[in-house]
Amino acid sequence: MKLALGSSNYSSLTKLSSLATMMVCFTVTMRRGSVTAFGLASSIPSRTVVTAASTSRTPFLTLFGKRTSNRSQSKWTKPTTVALSSVTSRAVSALDLEKTLHVEHPAYDVVQRDIVHEYGAYCTLFRHKKSGAQLLSVSSEDDNKVFGITFRTPPEDSTGVPHILEHSVLCGSRKYQTKDPFVHLLKGSLQTFLNAFTYPDRTCYVVASQNEKDFFNLCNVYADAVFYPRAIRDPMVLAQEGWHFELEDRNEPLTYKGVVYNEMKGVYSSPDSLLMRASQRSIFPDNTYSVDSGGDPSVIPELSFSQFSEFHHRFYHPSNSRIYFSGDDDVYTRLEFMDSYLHEFDASPEYAIKSEVAWQAKTFMEPKREVHSYPAGADQPETHMFTVNWLLNEKPMSATDELTLGVLNHLLMGTSSSILYKTLMESGLGDAVTGGGLSDELLQATYSVGLKGVQPDKVAAVETLIENTLTKVVAEGFPAEEIASSMNTIEFQMREFNTGSFPKGLSIMLGTMSKWLYDRDPMDALKFEKPLADLKAKIAKSGSQVFKDMLRELLIDNTHRSTVELKPSKTLEEEIVKDEIKRLEQIKSELSAADLDEIIQKTADLKMLQATDDSPEATATIPGLKLSDLKRESSEYPIEVSENENGSGVTVVRHALGSTSGIAYISLAVDMSVLSLEEISLLPIFSKAMRETGAGQYDPVELSQQIGTHTGGVGVSDLITAVHVKGLPEDAASPGENMQTKLIIKGKSTSEKVDKLFELFLLVLTDARFDSKQKIVELLRESRSRLESKIQGSGHSMVSTRMKARYRVGAFIEELLGGITYLETVKRLLKEAEEDWPSLLAKLELMRSKILDPLTCRSGIIVDIIGDQEVLDAIKPQLKIFLKDLPGESSGKKLIDFNKELHPWVPQAKKTMAEMVPVVDEGFIVPTQVSYVGKSGMLYDVGEKVPGSAAVVARFLRTGYLWDRVRVMGGAYGGFCQFSPFSGFFAFLSYRDPNLDKTIDVYDGAAEALEIAADAMESNPEMLETAIIGTIGDMDGALSPDQKGSTAFQRWMINESAEYRQGYRDEILATQPSDFREFARRLRNMKNPSVAVVSSKAKFEEAANAGKVMSLTEVF
Repeated sequence: MKLALGSSNYSSLTKLSSLATMMVCFTVTMRRGSVTAFGLASSIPSRTVVTAASTSRTPFLTLFGKRTSNRSQSKWTKPTTVALSSVTSRAVSALDLEKTLHVEHPAYDVVQRDIVHEYGAYCTLFRHKKSGAQLLSVSSEDDNKVFGITFRTPPEDSTGVPHILEHSVLCGSRKYQTKDPFVHLLKGSLQTFLNAFTYPDRTCYVVASQNEKDFFNLCNVYADAVFYPRAIRDPMVLAQEGWHFELEDRNEPLTYKGVVYNEMKGVYSSPDSLLMRASQRSIFPDNTYSVDSGGDPSVIPELSFSQFSEFHHRFYHPSNSRIYFSGDDDVYTRLEFMDSYLHEFDASPEYAIKSEVAWQAKTFMEPKREVHSYPAGADQPETHMFTVNWLLNEKPMSATDELTLGVLNHLLMGTSSSILYKTLMESGLGDAVTGGGLSDELLQATYSVGLKGVQPDKVAAVETLIENTLTKVVAEGFPAEEIASSMNTIEFQMREFNTGSFPKGLSIMLGTMSKWLYDRDPMDALKFEKPLADLKAKIAKSGSQVFKDMLRELLIDNTHRSTVELKPSKTLEEEIVKDEIKRLEQIKSELSAADLDEIIQKTADLKMLQATDDSPEATATIPGLKLSDLKRESSEYPIEVSENENGSGVTVVRHALGSTSGIAYISLAVDMSVLSLEEISLLPIFSKAMRETGAGQYDPVELSQQIGTHTGGVGVSDLITAVHVKGLPEDAASPGENMQTKLIIKGKSTSEKVDKLFELFLLVLTDARFDSKQKIVELLRESRSRLESKIQGSGHSMVSTRMKARYRVGAFIEELLGGITYLETVKRLLKEAEEDWPSLLAKLELMRSKILDPLTCRSGIIVDIIGDQEVLDAIKPQLKIFLKDLPGESSGKKLIDFNKELHPWVPQAKKTMAEMVPVVDEGFIVPTQVSYVGKSGMLYDVGEKVPGSAAVVARFLRTGYLWDRVRVMGGAYGGFCQFSPFSGFFAFLSYRDPNLDKTIDVYDGAAEALEIAADAMESNPEMLETAIIGTIGDMDGALSPDQKGSTAFQRWMINESAEYRQGYRDEILATQPSDFREFARRLRNMKNPSVAVVSSKAKFEEAANAGKVMSLTEVF
């Protein structure tokens, strides 16, 4: 993906699109006041690679997260009522939308007109007469406009050419002549989405914006980039984004450098990613899915410039494109705009023929087995990880079969109580389920399931357990209650269509691609009413027979199956490094002096190009906005606070928003300040146990069924955030010692089912069954596995948490609950659970009794409700009963005012911080080929005013200096910074970085870079204006109704005023060059600076030799 670019790794990060759970490779965004009020003033741009094993769509629009196993369950008990609610909200504009179906343009033929009533989408499929391009125009009421171009790009090898090209086409074009127009757009756009994705068989380029002028600016840059990129004429682009030899002196060793090359080294350092990739390849031996579209680092250097250019020529033609628009903009304008590009091409059907993806036939007469290695730490347990994988279909499936398969997957793997998931976890044979189940966004669907943390002699037993469990299901079927729960979960999600801040139009686009890309009707991918009715009819007639038959056909009787096992190697990392060194030494030995001089010259030329600013003439080609195009007012959302509602002693907060389609979004917040510091470290397992161990009369399976049957999901988490102190200036740096600490039970349901939602809230809060030793052990093992994967694959986030913990109490608590420190806590708790269960059980029970102390608990309870006015009115009777039934005394003791008084956790936490996270330079050793490098400190003293301009400067650093120096010149996948206006904390971070000590040097040069930029802004005010516009764009993202309510609740919780927000925005808009100089001065004088790095032992040794000595810890 281009925004930080190209993660071929995948992660449920980001529910990008239910349809393709792609990892938008770490877009880091935190609003001010969230978590510990160390809100980030940055988000990391990222290009993304999506692998077959990482994609999955719930049938039709896969809008709900990976493999429908979102851990949220739901029921849509009265779809007619809810649908009417949605239709009513659209009635005013329905006639106008209907008219869009009749728009025509002389350059296009109309292929199809259709209305997708499920999503209020009025769709017209056009074919451009001259170029042969297909264009889908979707009109809706959504003001978040989306444009995308997708090309079928099936690779023939693992050089990563589609991934590298995806990075490269956005590095300058015919009309937009800077080195990286993409970054210029990042710097000064109001974009709500700006990215690109590389799948195993396609490449997508997508933009979105709520501002129409900005939207078409973005469209222009992307359209010119894909059809006329500089990259196919200038080998320097491939060298920078893909790979190149680097050499500055004949006596130095020859090395490989390149953004994608280093990114993929990070991907191939992740055991999870290695397993996923091997699993995909194992069942697709004969088609394009047998290779890695992201690129194998050992193969990437085989890619030549001629192959690179030829790939663009072969696939980036309008005849091989799928062009998409959605939103409330004018249809004719869309068509006219695209014709201005498409009219330059002639239709060539051969391009589409060349890009066809071949079907993989089911050729295995018996299951196959592969064994590979993964990198392990010196002290890491020698456990194996594996998956069993099936290729499911050899021809297109019907819409009903697709939906049936999605529900079957949910029944097997959708929740922790689903039969296959539950059986694997309860077996005790491994630490965490892997594989993820169904992946169905590519041409052919696959199924993968397995375990991590398996003892070598238990692998066969796990495989047998999977087979036996599936066989048992075929014999016995699923209970009616489980079927009802899964059906209602999926139906709720489809009807709700809640994509959060992710553009709905993009979710629709990605949904259509599952059909459209393979020359089928794109609208069929969006319609679910008929298939849903068909499946319901089958279930009514024969119960679970439809699922049993499908399970038998696709899994039990399917011999096109593989088992992929990964065993640990404590020398693999070292072997890979040595192999690369040996290969490069061999290459160098065969080069002549002239060859070496040529490489030295090309290295110097590339560095010179990277270090040279774009000319004013080139910069002027990039379209942009003016400050006058911006909204001056801060966005505010409805909130009404009712203290001691109905004499209950409970505070109720309401948010009356536009239509929420009959759904109420409710949070129950219970104060936790009574807990001790020692008990805080138990909170993650405490909150998981509340949701996963059963409650009251329900065992875990029954509780899951109740949640799935009656609600849209129930979850438990914690909210720990610093707050503004009453009476002190909100714009002053805070010590963060006044905090709100709440246990949050969050759920959603239709208004008709709110009584059941409240009943489940009470059960989970007061009667969760903590007494299941087996379940607690399972949860702890799973947590340990996930933390280890996170440290190895997302080290930047762990480094960030660690550094923040050194300076503020709230951040220290965040480290205790999810940082590197927490990994040791999980190991300790796991030992305690296995060896002294009564002790751990007693601690969990004591925590609950303290939180629910009858004398104080109601004073700290808040009920937050988000819905439209009709919903808020409808649930009043149920809310009144719920408030009455809550634990505690309505006239009990009042808690302290956390906005005035020191939080009880602070004194002990401050003492412990100095011991556990001293302000020293730390290095954390893991098996990896890349580094995650951080440096941080405090820029403002407590009480100093923190101006809004600081956000502009921090963002400028991220999208300018750090992008250029850490990513472009340094070759890292991402370089960025974080700044908290709440605390005055600042941090530099890098992601998948080939460097360590050199990156720290780059950080140390940031102040000088800001001073130079400030001087440049004096003579070039457009440069400053661009920085301001981009900062405002970050603040004004598109939010769903529930997100608007949540934002208002969060603001209220941290005691932040609308006046402060407006003042902060005004200061951003009034930023001057002098503010950059002031920020630079503070960077030079950063207080108590310190470093944290996740990397390999070899890299730390190199850094020490360069004078960067750290206190080292072996993580595994």
